[in-house]
Amino acid sequence: MSLGALRSTGASATAHKWKLVAIVFVAACAQSASVAWPFEAFFVKGTTLWWLQLLAQASAVAVLLRAPTARAAAGLAWCFSTVWLSTTFWWLFIALHNYGGLPSVLAVVAIVALAAALGLYYASAGWLLWRWRDASPALLSLGFASLWTMAELARGTWLTGFGWGAVGYAHIDGPLAWYMPWVGSYGVGWLAALAAAILGLFWRPGLAKPVLLGSVLVLPLVIPPGWNEWTQPTGRLSVTLLQGNIPQDEKFETGSGVPVALRWYAEQLVASRTDLVVAPETAVPLLPQQLPEGYWAALQKNFVTGTSSALVGIPLGSFAQGYTNSVLGLTPGQTEPWRYDKHHLVPFGEFIPPLFKWFTRMMNIPLGDFNRGSLGQPSLPVAGERVAPNICYEDLYGEELASRFADAALAPTIFANVSNLGWFNDSIALDQHLNISRARALEFQRPFVRATNTGATAILDYQAKVQKVLPARTRGVLVGEVQGRSGVTPFAWWAARFGLWPMWLMCMLLTAVVWRTARNAR
Repeated sequence: MSLGALRSTGASATAHKWKLVAIVFVAACAQSASVAWPFEAFFVKGTTLWWLQLLAQASAVAVLLRAPTARAAAGLAWCFSTVWLSTTFWWLFIALHNYGGLPSVLAVVAIVALAAALGLYYASAGWLLWRWRDASPALLSLGFASLWTMAELARGTWLTGFGWGAVGYAHIDGPLAWYMPWVGSYGVGWLAALAAAILGLFWRPGLAKPVLLGSVLVLPLVIPPGWNEWTQPTGRLSVTLLQGNIPQDEKFETGSGVPVALRWYAEQLVASRTDLVVAPETAVPLLPQQLPEGYWAALQKNFVTGTSSALVGIPLGSFAQGYTNSVLGLTPGQTEPWRYDKHHLVPFGEFIPPLFKWFTRMMNIPLGDFNRGSLGQPSLPVAGERVAPNICYEDLYGEELASRFADAALAPTIFANVSNLGWFNDSIALDQHLNISRARALEFQRPFVRATNTGATAILDYQAKVQKVLPARTRGVLVGEVQGRSGVTPFAWWAARFGLWPMWLMCMLLTAVVWRTARNAR
């Protein structure tokens, strides 16, 4: 071969490589946008786009199968996942830089490094997918779906887990939403990956395109809608949800945010006449012993002698005993407050992982090591309903919320999320978190009420429909009614007893079958 031909071949290979990288980059950004549309144009901001997620992941599958080597496929999968995750939780930059004071370069590096580390799970999936490229379409699709789901499970559970932006959340408004009460968001992610793998095989010659397309279209038809009512209505509860909109850089300042929060939340709590009033995470930003004299006693007396109940976010504890991120419940006739302590703590925010003290010292954020609450804490009884609170991103962990359903007679009839996303301004994080709560509503067929500092404060019904919502970054009060539900969905039943192990075992079994079959076929 002549020198000119060699140069031409090398240039062609380089161009092909960069073409694959470009497709991966665009597909990764599209998958990020599918979970909650981040722009004001074309679609309503925060909308989920299930079809965009399928097209994005199918494009990634097609690229991985066209990689020249297994190593190249792993690299492309790692690139895809790093870009996808970075563009999903880019808003961490606001907390680290704007409020934490971390230099902008270091904040960007920290976010990309986190995404790249989590992306290693998906890189291994890309490597194996390429190794199985000669398997039958059915085995290849099942193998990819299982590999992808195990990567999602690992990201969402290992080292405390951070499954934010998992592909299952893109399908809460799509045809695969019917599967949520059966297999949860991870199971829906498996089905989406299966459909994406089938679509990704369209480019391969010799395959029957109508058969591939038919395989995708049949997925949402397996469970007819009439089979999916696992819960029954109980009583109706009138609720008041408070959104204080205290700026994050003032929230814990004794000369600005603290007195405003104490005054405004106390006024709204006392003024409420509904069955339940909910104030967000750390709505009261001081420990009880730091509050003005008589402040807490007056709040307690109002609810102990009244007809309404309240859930109020407040930090508890002392230096000697340790601290908790908690919610206190005040109810008629009960002099001792009901209490819920946050179980799933935020790394670097509520506990500092070993060997990372140097990193947290660089930020101007009130960090600490909090005590962890137990799993499956009792619900708060309110007017015949059982209200189960969760704090901040605890609603990201459906398998942990499922622990409350081990005894159907004590299972919550309503979920209440209290959050403070003031760290992230008016970013897409607010819409992403709302969609996470919507996924939990589908999994358990339970209504959700959300009281947040800056948004999204909302009432969701058991079908994940937003009944009412306050505008983000405004101070306001949302009043409405919520219909409680009893009964246990299939997902709640098996996740309460076995956690996510059924998903792990199914994926590992299918992976082993594909591995063995592909090896024997060589």
